[in-house]
Amino acid sequence: MNTIKVFGLGAADMDQLPLGVYRELIRTEAPLYVRTSKHPVIQELQNEGVAWESFDEIYEAHHQFGDVYMEIVNQLVRASQEADILYAVPGHPMLAERTVQLLIEQREAGMIKLDIQGGQSFLDATFTALEIDPVEGFQFIDATDMRREQLQYLNHTILCQVYDSMIASEVKLTLLEDLTPDYPVTIVTAAGSDQEKIMTIPLEELDRNVEIDNLTSVYIPPVEKDQLNHQFFRLREVIRILRSPEGCPWDRKQTNESLRKYMIEEAYEFIDAVNRRDDDHMVEELGDVLLQVMLHSQIGEDEGYFTVDDVIISITEKMIRRHPHVFGETNVENADEVITNWDAIKQQEKGGQPLSILSSVPESFPALLQAEELQKKAAKVGFDWNTVDPVLEKVEEEWREFQEARDSENREEMEKEFGDWLFAIANLARHYKISSENALQRTNRKFRTRLSSMEKEAAKDERSLEDYELDSLEELWVQAKAKNKGAE
Repeated sequence: MNTIKVFGLGAADMDQLPLGVYRELIRTEAPLYVRTSKHPVIQELQNEGVAWESFDEIYEAHHQFGDVYMEIVNQLVRASQEADILYAVPGHPMLAERTVQLLIEQREAGMIKLDIQGGQSFLDATFTALEIDPVEGFQFIDATDMRREQLQYLNHTILCQVYDSMIASEVKLTLLEDLTPDYPVTIVTAAGSDQEKIMTIPLEELDRNVEIDNLTSVYIPPVEKDQLNHQFFRLREVIRILRSPEGCPWDRKQTNESLRKYMIEEAYEFIDAVNRRDDDHMVEELGDVLLQVMLHSQIGEDEGYFTVDDVIISITEKMIRRHPHVFGETNVENADEVITNWDAIKQQEKGGQPLSILSSVPESFPALLQAEELQKKAAKVGFDWNTVDPVLEKVEEEWREFQEARDSENREEMEKEFGDWLFAIANLARHYKISSENALQRTNRKFRTRLSSMEKEAAKDERSLEDYELDSLEELWVQAKAKNKGAE
């Protein structure tokens, strides 16, 4: 089995080419392949009589860099079957060189022998050009495969392989998701060579009238925390400060128990925003719900029981486990099968012990919604009428029983029978596929709208509703009903 010997050509010109690598390239009689001829050292080696074959044409034949690198490796493997070969790459072979990583995979699969030699990385020269110390925190990312979630903006960040304006444009669009258009970034080209160029520009100018080539990198200086308030770590930090001894007295004294009512209130306020289709308030109210999650989690962390990391891990792993049709090999035909799988997996998670069919319906639910959900659970095991007629009879029966309790002036029985009647009404709505909770909420909104309209009419005469007799109030109601009919 022949060997592929890999060399690094340094960051820029011949002065950065290690002496040992230079001697090997000058003296070799083995075929020399270079990933790209667009490197200053290649031209100088050619002037000294070194023959080579480049893979530049492969870049033109493929649209994706992954396909380019794989094709280069495939050709190198084929060439090595005939003889030992040399392969030269820009910079250092072990720094931001995907083809070398692919060659290592081929070696581990027993396909080739591989000998990786040295080379000078462009990073040292780039650190010098930018006058930054990576010990302060440093991130190095391939711009051709950059993802937003990789970026840690508190560090010095260098994006390599910004080959052309298309990549520069993709980099800009990704960074603009977190940074302002005027945030300064620095373009570094041919660092450490006599062709070195350094230019600091606003981020929005990154792909506009800027000279970029295969020796270009982009530097993003560390970002101040107050410019990253949209990121999760900042919210967590703010909540931790509020709960600290130096924080807010109100936040410090809260407990999971004392915050319960706020979680409920914020959830309902979000529902109100949804009902109004008010996007701005949806954002605000979701933020308030998230605040409650963070406060409860911080209390758990302060008391040593759990952290928000545990909360996130719990829900992430649950979603993966309970969606095997997405993250596994299970096949489903429809949403009903998804729910069936969900319930089965949930029971397995509980140790295989049989669960009450009602255990998943919280007792803290609003009474009408709770009734609806309890009835749905019972119906799943067949405890339900097949037609609506007996349900209607049940509604009438419960109403008669309420009237009997009323006639006897037994308030306790009245409350009990009225509850039975409401439960039967919820069941009737369910049989007609109507959400009783949504239906009542809709009526509540309608009542709000009409009564507000009545108040406005009264205000036109500089009066309040208390100034009207019932008959006059009825007239105002009819007017409000007609006025708002189309909007209800």
